[in-house]
Amino acid sequence: MKVLPFTVTVPDDKCVFSEQIELPFFYQYLHRHEEWQITWVQKGEGILVAGNNMHSFRPGDIFLIGANLPHLFKSNPEYFAADSNKQIKACSLYFSPSGNLGALFGLPEMKLMNSFLKKNKHGFKIPSPYDKEISTRIQEVHKASGMNVVFNLLKFFNSLLAIQEEETEPLCPKSYSSYISDNEGARFSNIINYIMLNYNNQIALEDIAKTAYMTPHAFCRYFKKHTGYTFVSFLNEVRVNDACKNLIDGKKADCISGVAYKSGFSSITNFNRVFKSVMGQSPRAYMDAYYNTNKLNLISV
Repeated sequence: MKVLPFTVTVPDDKCVFSEQIELPFFYQYLHRHEEWQITWVQKGEGILVAGNNMHSFRPGDIFLIGANLPHLFKSNPEYFAADSNKQIKACSLYFSPSGNLGALFGLPEMKLMNSFLKKNKHGFKIPSPYDKEISTRIQEVHKASGMNVVFNLLKFFNSLLAIQEEETEPLCPKSYSSYISDNEGARFSNIINYIMLNYNNQIALEDIAKTAYMTPHAFCRYFKKHTGYTFVSFLNEVRVNDACKNLIDGKKADCISGVAYKSGFSSITNFNRVFKSVMGQSPRAYMDAYYNTNKLNLISV
């Protein structure tokens, strides 16, 4: 699998491309494009590969992705099952400060926005307190026509500028180069695909190292260098993310021990320890907090 150059076709009557998608799963290939992208995940869970880093995503998450940054929204395995009735839903905007918007970004009034994009060249996950406002701005641009596209786009930029740098979670380190070779892209994609297809089973270090054509020792160094995680810590986060969904999913959530084994943990003791280290609370406390919040919301309605 290569890092595919992706051409975003902007309509003749707009300075920005927007799309609303509802599909069985996200686009499966690591790719990049010269446009900045902001994606609001409305339905779907999985892992966002962005440059040399990875982030779990779930409904409500919003990501600003820098120009030419290799990225991939990798849906969880259940979205690819033959009998799956799951779907993803997302709304995205694509804009290029040097393309159709070149004249706009050349104005003195856009100095702050130019500086903002330069400072956050790889993008970041939108902090949760801003989710509602940013998702509203994305929809306004998507639904607009005529001069309202520009008007709503400026409102969107203004909302981005209100986000404080210390509140953001960068998608990857500033030192990361957006260039990645085809061979490196193929290796990285193979690793992610293997993890996402097998995380609910026991994964031997030797087996995943083989997907990268490396010795186990070399693989561990490579994985830490390119993701910032040890392989075990990343695998644990993927499993805990899956466990969180299963603990509260459906009309009747699975029991804690069932969730532990379904998510790939070999013992309930290990599951409880890892879950608390990742989430800051026990699985039982996580479930109680979720259901208590839902009860309060119902009462307020």
